[in-house]
Amino acid sequence: MHQAKELIKKIVQEQPDDSSYDEILRELAFFRMVERGLNDSQAGRVIGNEDMKHRIKTWQK
Repeated sequence: MHQAKELIKKIVQEQPDDSSYDEILRELAFFRMVERGLNDSQAGRVIGNEDMKHRIKTWQK
């Protein structure tokens, strides 16, 4: 928990002084999504390009 709080503080402090609440939340969410993606990749929870192409095609129906 302590590490998460410190990381959030760091990300918020790196934002420009005129950042809006929504901009800060988007930055925090983006960082978390990237972090989760990297963790998934390192753990081998990935799919190939062809499988992804097929999944995207099913969304377009």
